[in-house]
Amino acid sequence: MRSIKAQARYAGVLYLLMSALAVFGFMYVPGAFIVPGDAAATARKIAEGALVYRAGILSALVCQVLFIFVVLALYDLFRNVDRSQARLLVALVCVGVAIQVGNLATRAAPLILQSADFPSAFPGNQMDTLALGFIRLGDALDQLITMFWGLWLFPFGLLAIKSGFFPRILGVLLFAAGAAYVVTSVTGIVFPDQLRTVSRIMYPLYFGELAMVLWLPIMGAKEPPRAPAS
Repeated sequence: MRSIKAQARYAGVLYLLMSALAVFGFMYVPGAFIVPGDAAATARKIAEGALVYRAGILSALVCQVLFIFVVLALYDLFRNVDRSQARLLVALVCVGVAIQVGNLATRAAPLILQSADFPSAFPGNQMDTLALGFIRLGDALDQLITMFWGLWLFPFGLLAIKSGFFPRILGVLLFAAGAAYVVTSVTGIVFPDQLRTVSRIMYPLYFGELAMVLWLPIMGAKEPPRAPAS
């Protein structure tokens, strides 16, 4: 059976790897291939860099699989601290992962529409527009999923504080990051025209999660004091 410190480091290594895959799959690849407002240029970039684009989808998928292992490792770490909050942690992540994996299908749409054996009654420019439409649909769904990526940080932050395994500030930073994700999600759904401005304001708070991502694999967790023998 792993010690508290070893269990925390195990969760941290998975968490760090998952985060690296997320940067590539969810940030770098979409940003490198999608040209806002230009369906033809987007389709051309995807066609020319299809292998990297597919690698981005695979990276995003593996990231979500790893997320399940991360949250299960965290459950093992915190289940004796507050089992109900640890279960909530797992539930929120699993719902978010399920939706995110389904949403990855919208990223594959341009590749399917560009396939030579895909029957089409539309001219090329209309197919490009349709492909970009799928990508935008995926972006809209990402705004919904962002809510879950914020909500799971609240029980995580509470458990981090309640357990005493980590400096209290790490739990506070998780709360701040969770609030930032939730605010961004609500803005994207209700006030999409203000999303860019709100995202800039919330951006520094996202790094609250990064503090825990780095702390876990490097420092692990503090072992609770042993009760004195009677």
